[in-house]
Amino acid sequence: MSVVVPVYNVESYLQECLDSIAAQTFDAFECVMVDDGSTDGSAAIAEAFAAADPRFRLVRQENQGLGAARNTGWRNVAAGAEYLTFVDSDDTLPPDAYERMIESLDKTGSDFAAGNVLRLVGDEFVPSRVHQEPFRHDLTATHVTKLPALVRDRTAWNKVYRRSFFEDAGLLYPEGMLYEDAPVSIPLHFLATSVDVFEEPVYHWRIREAGQLSITQKRTDPQGLVDRVRSIELVRAWLGARPGPQGQSDLRAYDANTLREELPMFFAWVSRGDRPFRVAYQQHVSRLLQEIGSERLEALSAPMRLKYRLTLTNHIGTLVLFQRLQQRYWHLRRLATSLASKSARDGS
Repeated sequence: MSVVVPVYNVESYLQECLDSIAAQTFDAFECVMVDDGSTDGSAAIAEAFAAADPRFRLVRQENQGLGAARNTGWRNVAAGAEYLTFVDSDDTLPPDAYERMIESLDKTGSDFAAGNVLRLVGDEFVPSRVHQEPFRHDLTATHVTKLPALVRDRTAWNKVYRRSFFEDAGLLYPEGMLYEDAPVSIPLHFLATSVDVFEEPVYHWRIREAGQLSITQKRTDPQGLVDRVRSIELVRAWLGARPGPQGQSDLRAYDANTLREELPMFFAWVSRGDRPFRVAYQQHVSRLLQEIGSERLEALSAPMRLKYRLTLTNHIGTLVLFQRLQQRYWHLRRLATSLASKSARDGS
């Protein structure tokens, strides 16, 4: 198996990441570390690891971003590798993650395996909300058309691919943008003949400490919003280009998930963001809604329809007010439920 690890200015986390790879119970692997022009001590840590463990080797390039670093790593994997996986250099893995997934793939012949994820917050693990629904149960030889929730499985690193499948797909990670995972991960779900799914976590996704957040973790950064919408548009373009009625059916399913699950996260962010963020929201989310088609909004709940209509008509101030009122309502409702439960327990 080849493990690709892009590395950029993560000296606080890289040792722990590489240690977790070295400790895998499946030890027949190479780890290709790609130093993407780090300016801190990350490259020195990677060099030391490569000197101490022949399974690890370091490739260097000028800074080009995560997508380009993943592509460089993929181009530098050993020719004979049967499996391929990706790891972000501030994350870690359970020690048996790769063994479990590869054993399953050897039995089922599926094109790749994907598993549940825990968020690593300081020294504590909490469930990753975005991964809970797709990985609610163990399943072998399933598919996104059988388990539609897999369309939410957008991340690059909770998977082990059959290398021949990944290569034949001919997909590369988009370069020069954030949220580059989905334009590869989602098409591969549709291209696969079958996929093995694990309820037990196979990956630990770190939330960085305050002051060290990546742009994707800074929710009200306009560039993050622009790139997230662009990521959705790239997936839509790929699905829309597929021939026959199945391609259009898959696009409709993806659009429905986008409207119900992915775009609504912007509602909370736009109420907290500054004017540049709100301008970016109105411009780019409106464009995406027009591409999807306003008729698709009719199947949504009334509050969600209203928020999208306010977006399309550029009534962002009203959208912010409505969002804040709705958040206040749900806060008061949770508080009332909590107080009622406490009263019931106390017998008062």
